[in-house]
Amino acid sequence: MSTPYSVCQAADLVPLLGNTPNATAAASYLCNSFSTITYAVDNTYLLFSAYLVFAMQLGFAMLCAGSVRAKNTMNIMLTNILDAAAGGLSYYLFGFAFAFGAPSNGFIGRHFFGLKHVPQSISAGTFDYSFFLFQWAFAIAAAGITSGSIAERTQFIAYLVYSAFLTGFVYPIVSHWFWSADGWASATRTDNLLFGSGAIDFAGSGVVHMVGGIAGLWGAVIEGPRLGRFDKEGRSVVLKGHSASLVVLGTFLLWFGWYGFNPGSFLTIAKAYSNPGGVFGQWSGVGRTAVTTTLAGSTAALTTLFSKRLLVGHWNVLDVCNGLLGGFAAITSGCSVVEPWAAIVCGFGASWVLIGFNKLAEKVKFDDPLEATQLHAGCGAWGLIFTGLFARKKYVNEIYGGSPDRPHGLFMGGGGKLLAAQIIQILVILGWVTATMGLLFYGLKVLKLLRISDDDEMAGMDLTRHGGFAYVYHDEDDSSEKRTPIPTGRVGPRSTNSAQSPAV
Repeated sequence: MSTPYSVCQAADLVPLLGNTPNATAAASYLCNSFSTITYAVDNTYLLFSAYLVFAMQLGFAMLCAGSVRAKNTMNIMLTNILDAAAGGLSYYLFGFAFAFGAPSNGFIGRHFFGLKHVPQSISAGTFDYSFFLFQWAFAIAAAGITSGSIAERTQFIAYLVYSAFLTGFVYPIVSHWFWSADGWASATRTDNLLFGSGAIDFAGSGVVHMVGGIAGLWGAVIEGPRLGRFDKEGRSVVLKGHSASLVVLGTFLLWFGWYGFNPGSFLTIAKAYSNPGGVFGQWSGVGRTAVTTTLAGSTAALTTLFSKRLLVGHWNVLDVCNGLLGGFAAITSGCSVVEPWAAIVCGFGASWVLIGFNKLAEKVKFDDPLEATQLHAGCGAWGLIFTGLFARKKYVNEIYGGSPDRPHGLFMGGGGKLLAAQIIQILVILGWVTATMGLLFYGLKVLKLLRISDDDEMAGMDLTRHGGFAYVYHDEDDSSEKRTPIPTGRVGPRSTNSAQSPAV
Protein backbone atom coordinates (compact mmCIF):
# COMPACT_ATOMS: atom_id res chain seq x y z
CA MET A 1 0.00 0.00 0.00
CA SER A 2 1.00 3.60 -0.43
CA THR A 3 1.60 5.94 2.52
CA PRO A 4 -1.72 7.34 3.81
CA TYR A 5 -1.40 11.04 3.09
CA SER A 6 0.96 13.59 1.58
CA VAL A 7 0.63 17.23 2.58
CA CYS A 8 1.45 20.61 1.11
CA GLN A 9 4.49 22.39 2.57
CA ALA A 10 4.49 26.20 2.73
CA ALA A 11 8.27 26.23 2.29
CA ASP A 12 7.79 24.78 -1.19
CA LEU A 13 5.51 27.66 -2.22
CA VAL A 14 7.47 30.62 -0.85
CA PRO A 15 10.07 30.71 -3.68
CA LEU A 16 7.26 30.72 -6.23
CA LEU A 17 5.69 33.84 -4.67
CA GLY A 18 8.86 35.92 -4.86
CA ASN A 19 10.47 38.00 -2.13
CA THR A 20 7.32 39.89 -1.19
CA PRO A 21 6.80 40.82 2.49
CA ASN A 22 3.76 38.57 2.84
CA ALA A 23 5.08 35.63 0.84
CA THR A 24 5.34 33.30 3.84
CA ALA A 25 1.84 34.14 5.10
CA ALA A 26 0.36 33.77 1.63
CA ALA A 27 2.10 30.43 1.13
CA SER A 28 0.79 29.15 4.46
CA TYR A 29 -2.76 30.25 3.62
CA LEU A 30 -2.72 28.63 0.17
CA CYS A 31 -1.16 25.45 1.50
CA ASN A 32 -3.70 25.11 4.29
CA SER A 33 -6.58 25.64 1.87
CA PHE A 34 -5.31 23.13 -0.68
CA SER A 35 -4.40 20.62 2.00
CA THR A 36 -7.93 20.70 3.41
CA ILE A 37 -9.52 20.18 -0.01
CA THR A 38 -7.06 17.45 -0.97
CA TYR A 39 -7.58 15.69 2.35
CA ALA A 40 -11.36 15.75 1.89
CA VAL A 41 -11.11 14.30 -1.62
CA ASP A 42 -8.65 11.59 -0.54
CA ASN A 43 -10.68 10.73 2.54
CA THR A 44 -13.85 10.39 0.49
CA TYR A 45 -12.05 8.18 -2.02
CA LEU A 46 -10.73 5.95 0.75
CA LEU A 47 -14.15 5.65 2.39
CA PHE A 48 -15.74 4.68 -0.92
CA SER A 49 -13.02 2.06 -1.42
CA ALA A 50 -13.64 0.72 2.08
CA TYR A 51 -17.34 0.32 1.29
CA LEU A 52 -16.48 -1.65 -1.85
CA VAL A 53 -14.11 -3.94 0.03
CA PHE A 54 -16.70 -4.51 2.74
CA ALA A 55 -19.26 -5.39 0.07
CA MET A 56 -16.99 -8.32 -0.79
CA GLN A 57 -18.28 -9.97 2.41
CA LEU A 58 -21.61 -10.38 0.66
CA GLY A 59 -19.73 -11.94 -2.22
CA PHE A 60 -17.95 -14.33 0.13
CA ALA A 61 -21.26 -15.25 1.77
CA MET A 62 -22.97 -16.05 -1.53
CA LEU A 63 -19.95 -17.91 -2.90
CA CYS A 64 -19.65 -19.99 0.26
CA ALA A 65 -23.39 -20.70 0.46
CA GLY A 66 -23.53 -21.92 -3.11
CA SER A 67 -20.42 -24.07 -2.72
CA VAL A 68 -21.70 -26.10 0.25
CA ARG A 69 -24.59 -28.52 0.46
CA ALA A 70 -28.02 -27.11 1.24
CA LYS A 71 -28.04 -28.62 4.72
CA ASN A 72 -25.19 -26.30 5.79
CA THR A 73 -26.34 -23.04 4.17
CA MET A 74 -27.34 -21.14 7.31
CA ASN A 75 -24.17 -22.25 9.08
CA ILE A 76 -21.78 -20.93 6.45
CA MET A 77 -23.65 -17.63 6.06
CA LEU A 78 -23.62 -17.12 9.81
CA THR A 79 -19.86 -17.66 9.90
CA ASN A 80 -19.41 -14.93 7.29
CA ILE A 81 -21.37 -12.52 9.44
CA LEU A 82 -19.28 -13.52 12.45
CA ASP A 83 -16.05 -12.85 10.56
CA ALA A 84 -17.15 -9.24 10.12
CA ALA A 85 -18.60 -8.79 13.61
CA ALA A 86 -15.95 -10.55 15.69
CA GLY A 87 -13.26 -9.10 13.44
CA GLY A 88 -14.66 -5.61 13.94
CA LEU A 89 -14.20 -5.71 17.70
CA SER A 90 -10.85 -7.51 17.74
CA TYR A 91 -9.37 -5.25 15.06
CA TYR A 92 -10.62 -2.16 16.91
CA LEU A 93 -9.21 -3.26 20.27
CA PHE A 94 -5.89 -4.76 19.18
CA GLY A 95 -5.47 -5.43 15.48
CA PHE A 96 -5.15 -1.91 14.14
CA ALA A 97 -2.61 -1.00 16.83
CA PHE A 98 -0.50 -4.09 16.13
CA ALA A 99 -0.57 -3.31 12.41
CA PHE A 100 -0.11 0.47 12.20
CA GLY A 101 0.66 1.69 15.72
CA ALA A 102 3.65 3.88 14.85
CA PRO A 103 6.21 4.74 16.00
CA SER A 104 7.10 1.15 16.73
CA ASN A 105 9.63 -1.56 16.02
CA GLY A 106 9.86 -3.64 12.89
CA PHE A 107 7.86 -6.55 14.30
CA ILE A 108 4.72 -5.13 15.91
CA GLY A 109 2.91 -1.81 16.38
CA ARG A 110 2.31 -0.45 19.88
CA HIS A 111 0.00 2.57 19.65
CA PHE A 112 -3.66 3.34 18.84
CA PHE A 113 -5.24 0.53 20.89
CA GLY A 114 -8.98 1.10 20.77
CA LEU A 115 -8.25 3.90 18.26
CA LYS A 116 -6.82 6.09 20.98
CA HIS A 117 -5.34 9.29 19.47
CA VAL A 118 -7.04 8.63 16.13
CA PRO A 119 -7.58 10.74 14.10
CA GLN A 120 -4.42 12.79 14.10
CA SER A 121 -3.91 16.18 12.48
CA ILE A 122 -3.60 16.52 8.72
CA SER A 123 -0.16 18.04 9.08
CA ALA A 124 1.04 14.92 10.86
CA GLY A 125 0.64 13.04 7.60
CA THR A 126 -0.97 10.06 9.30
CA PHE A 127 -4.48 8.61 9.18
CA ASP A 128 -8.10 9.18 9.99
CA TYR A 129 -11.02 6.89 10.82
CA SER A 130 -11.41 6.07 7.13
CA PHE A 131 -8.02 4.36 7.15
CA PHE A 132 -9.11 2.13 10.03
CA LEU A 133 -12.32 1.18 8.23
CA PHE A 134 -10.41 0.31 5.06
CA GLN A 135 -7.90 -1.85 6.92
CA TRP A 136 -10.65 -3.59 8.92
CA ALA A 137 -12.36 -4.59 5.68
CA PHE A 138 -9.08 -6.19 4.58
CA ALA A 139 -8.68 -8.04 7.89
CA ILE A 140 -12.10 -9.65 7.74
CA ALA A 141 -11.48 -10.65 4.12
CA ALA A 142 -8.59 -12.80 5.33
CA ALA A 143 -10.86 -14.42 7.93
CA GLY A 144 -13.52 -15.05 5.29
CA ILE A 145 -11.03 -16.98 3.17
CA THR A 146 -10.29 -19.34 6.06
CA SER A 147 -13.95 -20.07 6.76
CA GLY A 148 -14.35 -21.58 3.30
CA SER A 149 -11.58 -24.10 3.85
CA ILE A 150 -13.12 -25.58 6.99
CA ALA A 151 -16.77 -25.40 5.94
CA GLU A 152 -19.38 -28.09 6.68
CA ARG A 153 -17.61 -29.73 9.62
CA THR A 154 -16.47 -27.08 12.10
CA GLN A 155 -17.97 -26.22 15.47
CA PHE A 156 -19.44 -22.78 15.89
CA ILE A 157 -17.18 -21.88 18.83
CA ALA A 158 -14.13 -22.63 16.69
CA TYR A 159 -15.22 -20.01 14.16
CA LEU A 160 -15.51 -17.39 16.89
CA VAL A 161 -12.09 -18.18 18.34
CA TYR A 162 -10.13 -18.36 15.10
CA SER A 163 -11.81 -15.28 13.59
CA ALA A 164 -10.99 -13.07 16.57
CA PHE A 165 -7.43 -14.42 16.82
CA LEU A 166 -6.72 -14.07 13.11
CA THR A 167 -8.04 -10.52 12.75
CA GLY A 168 -6.79 -9.33 16.14
CA PHE A 169 -3.26 -10.73 16.11
CA VAL A 170 -2.04 -13.00 13.28
CA TYR A 171 -3.07 -10.87 10.30
CA PRO A 172 -2.12 -7.49 11.87
CA ILE A 173 1.44 -8.65 12.55
CA VAL A 174 1.89 -9.60 8.90
CA SER A 175 0.39 -6.33 7.67
CA HIS A 176 2.76 -4.45 9.99
CA TRP A 177 5.77 -6.23 8.50
CA PHE A 178 4.88 -5.39 4.90
CA TRP A 179 2.60 -2.32 4.99
CA SER A 180 3.59 -0.21 7.99
CA ALA A 181 6.30 2.40 7.48
CA ASP A 182 8.10 0.75 10.43
CA GLY A 183 7.77 -2.84 9.18
CA TRP A 184 11.05 -4.70 8.72
CA ALA A 185 10.19 -5.77 5.15
CA SER A 186 7.98 -2.86 4.14
CA ALA A 187 8.54 -1.20 0.77
CA THR A 188 7.45 2.13 2.30
CA ARG A 189 10.33 2.33 4.79
CA THR A 190 12.56 5.39 4.45
CA ASP A 191 15.77 3.47 5.19
CA ASN A 192 17.19 -0.03 5.73
CA LEU A 193 15.00 -1.55 3.06
CA LEU A 194 15.10 -5.32 2.70
CA PHE A 195 17.56 -5.95 -0.17
CA GLY A 196 17.32 -2.22 -0.93
CA SER A 197 13.74 -2.71 -2.05
CA GLY A 198 11.41 -4.14 0.54
CA ALA A 199 8.71 -6.59 -0.44
CA ILE A 200 6.12 -5.12 -2.81
CA ASP A 201 2.69 -6.50 -1.94
CA PHE A 202 0.56 -3.56 -2.96
CA ALA A 203 -2.91 -4.83 -2.03
CA GLY A 204 -2.22 -8.14 -0.33
CA SER A 205 -1.54 -11.26 -2.40
CA GLY A 206 0.59 -12.30 0.55
CA VAL A 207 -0.70 -10.19 3.43
CA VAL A 208 -4.38 -11.05 2.87
CA HIS A 209 -4.67 -14.03 0.53
CA MET A 210 -1.74 -16.12 1.67
CA VAL A 211 -2.53 -15.49 5.34
CA GLY A 212 -6.16 -16.54 4.93
CA GLY A 213 -5.29 -19.45 2.65
CA ILE A 214 -2.54 -20.91 4.86
CA ALA A 215 -4.73 -20.56 7.94
CA GLY A 216 -7.40 -22.50 6.06
CA LEU A 217 -4.81 -25.08 5.04
CA TRP A 218 -3.98 -25.94 8.62
CA GLY A 219 -7.60 -25.89 9.71
CA ALA A 220 -8.58 -28.32 6.96
CA VAL A 221 -5.56 -30.59 7.52
CA ILE A 222 -6.08 -30.83 11.29
CA GLU A 223 -9.83 -31.41 10.94
CA GLY A 224 -9.54 -33.91 8.12
CA PRO A 225 -11.82 -34.26 5.10
CA ARG A 226 -15.59 -34.25 5.22
CA LEU A 227 -17.37 -37.57 5.57
CA GLY A 228 -17.78 -39.16 2.16
CA ARG A 229 -15.23 -36.90 0.43
CA PHE A 230 -13.02 -39.92 -0.33
CA ASP A 231 -14.22 -43.50 -0.64
CA LYS A 232 -12.73 -46.58 1.04
CA GLU A 233 -10.16 -46.95 -1.73
CA GLY A 234 -9.11 -43.32 -1.32
CA ARG A 235 -10.68 -42.14 -4.55
CA SER A 236 -12.06 -38.62 -4.71
CA VAL A 237 -15.84 -38.20 -4.45
CA VAL A 238 -17.27 -34.85 -5.47
CA LEU A 239 -19.60 -33.35 -2.85
CA LYS A 240 -21.41 -30.84 -5.01
CA GLY A 241 -22.42 -27.44 -3.75
CA HIS A 242 -26.15 -26.89 -3.99
CA SER A 243 -26.37 -23.66 -6.03
CA ALA A 244 -24.29 -22.62 -9.02
CA SER A 245 -26.42 -19.46 -9.17
CA LEU A 246 -25.18 -18.32 -5.75
CA VAL A 247 -21.60 -19.09 -6.74
CA VAL A 248 -21.86 -16.94 -9.85
CA LEU A 249 -23.58 -14.14 -7.92
CA GLY A 250 -20.87 -14.23 -5.26
CA THR A 251 -18.16 -14.18 -7.89
CA PHE A 252 -19.55 -11.08 -9.57
CA LEU A 253 -19.90 -9.33 -6.21
CA LEU A 254 -16.27 -10.13 -5.40
CA TRP A 255 -15.21 -8.88 -8.84
CA PHE A 256 -17.02 -5.60 -8.18
CA GLY A 257 -15.47 -5.27 -4.72
CA TRP A 258 -11.99 -5.90 -6.07
CA TYR A 259 -12.12 -2.43 -7.66
CA GLY A 260 -12.00 -1.10 -4.11
CA PHE A 261 -9.51 -3.72 -2.94
CA ASN A 262 -6.77 -3.01 -5.51
CA PRO A 263 -7.22 0.58 -6.76
CA GLY A 264 -8.29 1.64 -3.27
CA SER A 265 -4.94 0.54 -1.85
CA PHE A 266 -3.42 3.75 -3.19
CA LEU A 267 -5.25 5.31 -0.22
CA THR A 268 -5.19 8.70 -1.97
CA ILE A 269 -6.09 9.90 -5.44
CA ALA A 270 -5.46 13.67 -5.55
CA LYS A 271 -1.70 13.45 -5.90
CA ALA A 272 0.50 14.47 -8.84
CA TYR A 273 3.70 12.70 -9.75
CA SER A 274 6.71 14.33 -11.40
CA ASN A 275 4.74 16.80 -13.51
CA PRO A 276 2.18 18.65 -11.35
CA GLY A 277 -0.88 19.60 -13.36
CA GLY A 278 -0.23 16.87 -15.91
CA VAL A 279 -2.25 13.73 -16.55
CA PHE A 280 0.17 11.29 -14.93
CA GLY A 281 -0.82 11.53 -11.31
CA GLN A 282 -2.17 9.09 -8.79
CA TRP A 283 -5.50 9.18 -10.60
CA SER A 284 -3.84 7.60 -13.63
CA GLY A 285 -2.24 4.92 -11.44
CA VAL A 286 -5.66 4.13 -9.96
CA GLY A 287 -7.10 3.64 -13.44
CA ARG A 288 -4.17 1.49 -14.57
CA THR A 289 -4.56 -0.69 -11.48
CA ALA A 290 -8.23 -1.28 -12.27
CA VAL A 291 -7.24 -2.30 -15.80
CA THR A 292 -4.52 -4.75 -14.70
CA THR A 293 -6.95 -6.25 -12.19
CA THR A 294 -9.56 -6.76 -14.90
CA LEU A 295 -7.14 -8.30 -17.39
CA ALA A 296 -5.60 -10.74 -14.93
CA GLY A 297 -8.98 -12.03 -13.75
CA SER A 298 -10.38 -12.25 -17.26
CA THR A 299 -7.35 -14.12 -18.59
CA ALA A 300 -7.42 -16.57 -15.69
CA ALA A 301 -11.14 -17.23 -16.25
CA LEU A 302 -10.72 -17.97 -19.96
CA THR A 303 -7.58 -20.05 -19.43
CA THR A 304 -9.38 -22.14 -16.83
CA LEU A 305 -12.41 -22.53 -19.08
CA PHE A 306 -10.49 -24.00 -22.02
CA SER A 307 -7.98 -25.91 -19.91
CA LYS A 308 -10.68 -27.71 -17.94
CA ARG A 309 -12.56 -28.39 -21.19
CA LEU A 310 -9.50 -30.23 -22.46
CA LEU A 311 -8.88 -32.01 -19.15
CA VAL A 312 -12.39 -33.13 -18.19
CA GLY A 313 -14.40 -32.72 -21.38
CA HIS A 314 -17.01 -30.13 -20.44
CA TRP A 315 -17.49 -26.41 -19.82
CA ASN A 316 -17.78 -25.81 -16.06
CA VAL A 317 -18.98 -22.45 -14.76
CA LEU A 318 -17.78 -23.22 -11.21
CA ASP A 319 -14.22 -23.80 -12.38
CA VAL A 320 -14.35 -20.56 -14.34
CA CYS A 321 -15.46 -18.65 -11.24
CA ASN A 322 -12.57 -20.02 -9.21
CA GLY A 323 -10.13 -19.34 -12.04
CA LEU A 324 -11.32 -15.73 -12.22
CA LEU A 325 -10.83 -15.26 -8.49
CA GLY A 326 -7.41 -16.91 -8.67
CA GLY A 327 -6.35 -14.33 -11.24
CA PHE A 328 -7.54 -11.53 -8.99
CA ALA A 329 -5.70 -12.97 -5.97
CA ALA A 330 -2.48 -13.18 -7.98
CA ILE A 331 -2.51 -9.69 -9.51
CA THR A 332 -3.27 -8.08 -6.13
CA SER A 333 0.43 -7.89 -5.26
CA GLY A 334 1.71 -6.14 -8.39
CA CYS A 335 -1.45 -4.55 -9.77
CA SER A 336 -0.05 -1.01 -9.45
CA VAL A 337 3.49 -1.61 -10.70
CA VAL A 338 3.05 -3.75 -13.81
CA GLU A 339 1.95 -3.04 -17.35
CA PRO A 340 -1.46 -4.25 -18.58
CA TRP A 341 0.16 -6.80 -20.90
CA ALA A 342 2.00 -8.31 -17.92
CA ALA A 343 -1.32 -8.74 -16.10
CA ILE A 344 -2.33 -11.17 -18.84
CA VAL A 345 0.77 -13.24 -18.06
CA CYS A 346 -0.18 -13.14 -14.39
CA GLY A 347 -3.71 -14.40 -15.04
CA PHE A 348 -2.51 -17.19 -17.32
CA GLY A 349 -0.03 -18.39 -14.71
CA ALA A 350 -2.60 -18.15 -11.90
CA SER A 351 -4.98 -20.45 -13.75
CA TRP A 352 -2.40 -23.21 -14.05
CA VAL A 353 -1.25 -22.73 -10.46
CA LEU A 354 -4.84 -23.28 -9.32
CA ILE A 355 -5.32 -26.33 -11.56
CA GLY A 356 -2.02 -27.81 -10.38
CA PHE A 357 -2.72 -27.30 -6.68
CA ASN A 358 -6.21 -28.79 -7.08
CA LYS A 359 -4.65 -31.92 -8.60
CA LEU A 360 -2.16 -32.07 -5.74
CA ALA A 361 -4.92 -31.64 -3.14
CA GLU A 362 -6.79 -34.57 -4.64
CA LYS A 363 -3.68 -36.74 -4.57
CA VAL A 364 -2.97 -36.09 -0.89
CA LYS A 365 -6.68 -36.31 0.09
CA PHE A 366 -6.90 -32.69 1.17
CA ASP A 367 -10.48 -31.41 1.40
CA ASP A 368 -11.24 -27.71 0.96
CA PRO A 369 -14.87 -27.19 -0.10
CA LEU A 370 -14.16 -23.84 -1.75
CA GLU A 371 -10.60 -24.52 -2.98
CA ALA A 372 -9.69 -21.53 -0.81
CA THR A 373 -6.23 -22.77 0.12
CA GLN A 374 -5.29 -23.60 -3.45
CA LEU A 375 -6.78 -20.38 -4.77
CA HIS A 376 -5.70 -17.82 -2.22
CA ALA A 377 -2.46 -19.29 -0.86
CA GLY A 378 -1.28 -20.82 -4.14
CA CYS A 379 -2.24 -17.99 -6.49
CA GLY A 380 -1.22 -15.41 -3.86
CA ALA A 381 2.29 -16.86 -3.73
CA TRP A 382 2.46 -16.86 -7.52
CA GLY A 383 1.40 -13.19 -7.51
CA LEU A 384 4.31 -12.25 -5.25
CA ILE A 385 6.80 -14.03 -7.50
CA PHE A 386 5.20 -12.46 -10.57
CA THR A 387 5.70 -8.98 -9.08
CA GLY A 388 9.39 -9.73 -8.51
CA LEU A 389 9.67 -10.59 -12.21
CA PHE A 390 7.54 -7.93 -13.93
CA ALA A 391 7.45 -4.78 -11.74
CA ARG A 392 8.30 -1.75 -13.89
CA LYS A 393 10.88 0.74 -12.62
CA LYS A 394 8.83 3.85 -13.43
CA TYR A 395 5.78 2.67 -11.52
CA VAL A 396 7.81 1.46 -8.54
CA ASN A 397 9.49 4.86 -8.24
CA GLU A 398 6.22 6.77 -8.61
CA ILE A 399 4.43 4.80 -5.92
CA TYR A 400 7.20 3.96 -3.46
CA GLY A 401 9.75 6.72 -4.13
CA GLY A 402 13.26 6.54 -2.72
CA SER A 403 16.33 5.94 -4.83
CA PRO A 404 15.90 6.26 -8.61
CA ASP A 405 17.89 3.02 -8.88
CA ARG A 406 15.49 1.13 -6.66
CA PRO A 407 15.30 -2.62 -7.54
CA HIS A 408 12.38 -3.66 -9.72
CA GLY A 409 11.32 -6.69 -11.75
CA LEU A 410 13.96 -9.20 -12.85
CA PHE A 411 12.52 -9.51 -16.36
CA MET A 412 12.30 -5.70 -16.59
CA GLY A 413 16.02 -5.22 -16.03
CA GLY A 414 15.84 -4.58 -12.29
CA GLY A 415 17.99 -7.47 -11.04
CA GLY A 416 16.99 -10.14 -8.57
CA LYS A 417 16.78 -8.17 -5.32
CA LEU A 418 13.06 -7.50 -5.50
CA LEU A 419 12.42 -11.14 -6.36
CA ALA A 420 14.50 -12.17 -3.34
CA ALA A 421 12.41 -9.92 -1.10
CA GLN A 422 9.22 -11.45 -2.51
CA ILE A 423 10.46 -14.98 -1.79
CA ILE A 424 11.35 -13.95 1.76
CA GLN A 425 7.77 -12.69 2.18
CA ILE A 426 6.34 -16.02 1.04
CA LEU A 427 8.54 -17.96 3.47
CA VAL A 428 7.92 -15.78 6.53
CA ILE A 429 4.14 -15.72 5.99
CA LEU A 430 4.15 -19.50 5.65
CA GLY A 431 6.17 -19.85 8.85
CA TRP A 432 4.25 -17.28 10.90
CA VAL A 433 0.76 -18.49 10.02
CA THR A 434 1.80 -22.11 10.51
CA ALA A 435 3.23 -21.37 13.95
CA THR A 436 0.16 -19.43 15.10
CA MET A 437 -2.94 -20.75 13.34
CA GLY A 438 -1.63 -24.30 13.15
CA LEU A 439 -1.17 -24.36 16.92
CA LEU A 440 -4.56 -22.72 17.47
CA PHE A 441 -6.44 -25.29 15.38
CA TYR A 442 -4.52 -28.15 17.01
CA GLY A 443 -5.36 -26.78 20.45
CA LEU A 444 -9.04 -26.57 19.53
CA LYS A 445 -8.90 -30.17 18.35
CA VAL A 446 -7.31 -31.34 21.61
CA LEU A 447 -10.04 -29.53 23.55
CA LYS A 448 -12.69 -31.14 21.30
CA LEU A 449 -13.86 -27.72 20.16
CA LEU A 450 -12.96 -28.03 16.48
CA ARG A 451 -14.97 -30.65 14.61
CA ILE A 452 -18.63 -31.56 14.97
CA SER A 453 -19.80 -35.14 15.53
CA ASP A 454 -20.33 -37.55 12.64
CA ASP A 455 -24.08 -37.60 13.30
CA ASP A 456 -24.30 -33.81 13.14
CA GLU A 457 -22.24 -33.74 9.99
CA MET A 458 -24.45 -36.31 8.27
CA ALA A 459 -27.65 -34.54 9.28
CA GLY A 460 -26.31 -31.08 8.46
CA MET A 461 -25.50 -28.23 10.82
CA ASP A 462 -28.54 -26.19 9.83
CA LEU A 463 -30.78 -28.82 11.41
CA THR A 464 -28.62 -29.80 14.39
CA ARG A 465 -27.07 -26.44 15.31
CA HIS A 466 -29.21 -23.66 13.84
CA GLY A 467 -32.82 -24.69 14.31
CA GLY A 468 -33.72 -25.91 10.83
CA PHE A 469 -32.87 -25.80 7.16
CA ALA A 470 -32.44 -22.54 5.26
CA TYR A 471 -35.04 -23.70 2.74
CA VAL A 472 -36.65 -26.88 1.49
CA TYR A 473 -34.05 -28.45 -0.74
CA HIS A 474 -32.53 -31.87 -1.29
CA ASP A 475 -28.83 -32.19 -2.03
CA GLU A 476 -28.01 -34.16 -5.14
CA ASP A 477 -26.35 -37.53 -4.49
CA ASP A 478 -26.24 -36.94 -0.72
CA SER A 479 -26.44 -40.35 0.92
CA SER A 480 -26.81 -38.72 4.35
CA GLU A 481 -30.41 -37.83 3.56
CA LYS A 482 -32.60 -40.85 4.11
CA ARG A 483 -35.86 -39.88 2.51
CA THR A 484 -38.95 -41.65 3.84
CA PRO A 485 -41.68 -42.12 1.25
CA ILE A 486 -44.93 -40.48 2.18
CA PRO A 487 -47.75 -43.06 2.44
CA THR A 488 -50.84 -42.41 0.42
CA GLY A 489 -54.36 -43.64 1.07
CA ARG A 490 -57.57 -44.09 -0.85
CA VAL A 491 -59.40 -40.88 -1.62
CA GLY A 492 -63.04 -41.04 -0.56
CA PRO A 493 -65.17 -42.13 2.39
CA ARG A 494 -64.10 -45.05 4.49
CA SER A 495 -66.01 -48.30 4.37
CA THR A 496 -68.83 -48.70 6.87
CA ASN A 497 -67.72 -52.26 7.51
CA SER A 498 -66.07 -53.05 10.82
CA ALA A 499 -62.78 -53.68 9.06
CA GLN A 500 -61.05 -50.58 7.71
CA SER A 501 -60.10 -50.46 4.06
CA PRO A 502 -56.39 -51.06 3.53
CA ALA A 503 -54.27 -48.21 2.29
CA VAL A 504 -53.33 -48.43 -1.36
